[in-house]
Amino acid sequence: MNPDRRSPDRLLACLEQSTGSSRKDGVRVFVIFDTEHDRDLYALLHAQSNSPGCGFSVIGGSKISSDIEVGRERVRSQIREADQAIVICGEHTDASASIHNELLIAIEEKRPYFLLWGRRGVMCTKPIGATRAEGMYGWSRQIMHDQIAFNLRQSSTDSEARSLRRVPRDGRMPSDPAVTRDEASADPTTAHSVG
Repeated sequence: MNPDRRSPDRLLACLEQSTGSSRKDGVRVFVIFDTEHDRDLYALLHAQSNSPGCGFSVIGGSKISSDIEVGRERVRSQIREADQAIVICGEHTDASASIHNELLIAIEEKRPYFLLWGRRGVMCTKPIGATRAEGMYGWSRQIMHDQIAFNLRQSSTDSEARSLRRVPRDGRMPSDPAVTRDEASADPTTAHSVG
């Protein structure tokens, strides 16, 4: 196994390739976790992000808020600022409405995420809203680097695919002044020619 593949520099290179950013603080992550049962896991991940050469930085995490709407907007803002989210899964994750709500926000904001198995020796659960196909990954530095890098590459590929435009049959690009807004958005399978 090539050690360079798992280095923080590799994460920074993936970050620069996917976002065009060359930040030195690494990949910005928002951490979603059960505030009642897994604060210790959040503290552990936060400490790990502060270690030299980690390659990612925690910019925020779940918090208990007395005002639900204010809390939701704060979380949305922090998730928007993040490059991706990490969901720490513990024993009670499947019963946490706040994790479900924060995961929905991450999905709405189109932030990639992955599920991190939080506790060894116990059965950790996936949050409500996670699909059966989503795996829960073991907590090791190498696995986290791989998942963060994979998500960066995947989100880069997805955004490139979304940015591609269908070229109309006449070959003119939608940015061509001769192409009207209606022509650019017309479905070629239902468009009728006049004349």
